[in-house]
Parts: sequence; structure tokens; C-alpha cells
Amino acid sequence: MTPTMPQTIAMTGGFVFDVAHLLAGGLVLVSLMMLYQRRLYALLNVFALHALVLTFSVAWQAYIQDAPHLYITAAIALVFKAIVIPLALHRMIVQLGIHREIETAGGVGLTMLLGMGLVALSTVIMLKVTSEADPLAREDLAFALSVVLLGLLVMVTRRNAVSQVVGFMSLENGLVLAATGAKGMPFVVEISVAFSILIAFIVIGIFLFRIRERFDTVDVQALDRFRGEMS
Repeated sequence: MTPTMPQTIAMTGGFVFDVAHLLAGGLVLVSLMMLYQRRLYALLNVFALHALVLTFSVAWQAYIQDAPHLYITAAIALVFKAIVIPLALHRMIVQLGIHREIETAGGVGLTMLLGMGLVALSTVIMLKVTSEADPLAREDLAFALSVVLLGLLVMVTRRNAVSQVVGFMSLENGLVLAATGAKGMPFVVEISVAFSILIAFIVIGIFLFRIRERFDTVDVQALDRFRGEMS
């Protein structure tokens, strides 16, 4: 039996909905994978995967929203976040001579439990607050808030400055997901965000080298000890 036109539209809409959720949910899953990583190289590889999933998610939003400018956002995510920044951080780690496990503020198990709790909290809060919004947008916003909070959790629970940089970058990926899921963002904002991230990355790189020169480590606890000696 041949489907009618309304049935065809409904099936197409369901497919669009499912793919968008698959990609946004995949971004949350990769964020949780970051919390599990104990070595810097593995963390950088997972971050590259994070940026790649974001690229596909933004490109899919560009397709379903018929917003060609979002393809530029996807290209920026692919080139800078999935390729340039991970390679630059890999090179930075080699130059700084960092070849050890990431020190965490708590155990990996506890961190994972906190991460899953944040995902549940984000879903409950966002779905309740955006009950009047478009179903696709409101659930993408719930996923985006989860990614943002998980990025903050990476920054809080990691003592290594390089891993905190990765947490900051993954947090920004969540903000991009939120903006694109909410029917896109102005092109000027996309370009300004890209340049802001590039400038922030350069500043963070200089910061890491300065920490390495002064303390012979990139563990941020060295800064706390230094402040204690100076007081």
C-alpha cells in the first residue's frame, strides 16, 4: 500500500528528528567519554571526535533549516576544532615534555556519576523551561546544556592545564550546538566566535608555556602553592 502525502511528510519529519537527536545525543556521549580519559593523548583524540560530531550536527541543522550559512559554521568546526587545535595541542604536549596521566580532583567513577547526574538535570530543567518551544529545538537545547555542563565538569575535575583547555573548548562546542539548534545564529556571530576561540587558544598556548618555564609542570596546583609561598 502506497503511503499518502501526509504519511510521507510525517515519516520524513520523524527521520529528520531522529537524526538530529542522534547527532546531539552523540555529542553528549562523547563528552562523557572525555570524563573517562586518563591520558592526555587519548583526551585530545576524544576531543577531535567531539568536534567531528559537532560538525555533522551543525551540517544537518543547516540542511533541515535550509540555512546555508550554517555550513560555514560546520566547516569552521571541522577545520579548527577537529584538525588544527588537536594537532596543535599534540605538538604543544611534545614540546612541553608532558607524557603522563591526567591528575583528577576525584576518582573517574565519581566523576562519571556526576556527569550522568548533570545530563539528567539538564534534560529535566530544559524540557520544563522550554515546554512551549519547537520539540526539535527544545530537546537539542537540553543536549546542548548537558554538553556545556560536562565541559565545565572537565575543567573543574582536571588539574592539568592542557585538559582544562580541552574542557573549555568542549564547553564552547555546546554553545554552538545550542545556537544552531535554536534556528541558527547570525553569520557575524559565527565569525566572531571563531576568531574569539582562535585568539583564546593562542593566549592559552602562551599561558601553558609560561607555566612550564616557571614551575617545570603544567599542573595548576603549582600556581596554588606559589600563591601560598607569596602570601
